[in-house]
Amino acid sequence: MAQERPKARKRSSGVVVPNQPSWFQRLGAFIIYCSMRAYIFSLRLHWDDSNHFRDQINGPAIYCLWHNRLILCMAVYRVLRRNVRMGPSMAALISASKDGAFLAAILERFKVQPVRGSSSRRGSQALLELTSWAERGYDLAITPDGPRGPRYVLQPGAMSLAQLTGLPIVPFGFHAHWKIQLKSWDAFQIPLPFSRCVLRMGAPVHVPREATDAQREEIRLQLERKLKDISPD
Repeated sequence: MAQERPKARKRSSGVVVPNQPSWFQRLGAFIIYCSMRAYIFSLRLHWDDSNHFRDQINGPAIYCLWHNRLILCMAVYRVLRRNVRMGPSMAALISASKDGAFLAAILERFKVQPVRGSSSRRGSQALLELTSWAERGYDLAITPDGPRGPRYVLQPGAMSLAQLTGLPIVPFGFHAHWKIQLKSWDAFQIPLPFSRCVLRMGAPVHVPREATDAQREEIRLQLERKLKDISPD
């Protein structure tokens, strides 16, 4: 009988403790970090910012991208930091699962603060932690259709985070001319080395603190359309 995958531990107080990276995962994260640096250097990144949306960012923001575009998130963030006024660093929402622990170890190599949680596990705790990092001036990052999907359906967590923090949501996407798409729930995209990748950014979206449920839903659909438009398959 197959052994059940370890789940995030739960303290007697009811607080869910996310899985922490093992030494083996940290070693793997270091190897992937070094490989990613070389891989990203091989790509031909091209910014399509004809609408000058980057000029509309004047401080910390919530960067939002589909789950299957995660592979280029750190490359884009490094480019943005050279052109846009941003926070001192970034905090990113990562699943509290065992797989999420591995991704968290990779992001730490890129000097990104992982915040562990999702809509199904540790969601409210993660939302409070992200708000705390926003108060320190950090940028935030979220994949609104992760970690389980459905693909290209924006979950309400991004709306709640923007409403709590007052930060604008900046949609980001890219299109790779040569790529591999995995047979995963999100059809994860891996641009092939030396591929031309067109990076796109949408206009920042604001969620008023006093927004009603109907207004939140209207903004959610608007942001979902923007992310689809700038992330063609």
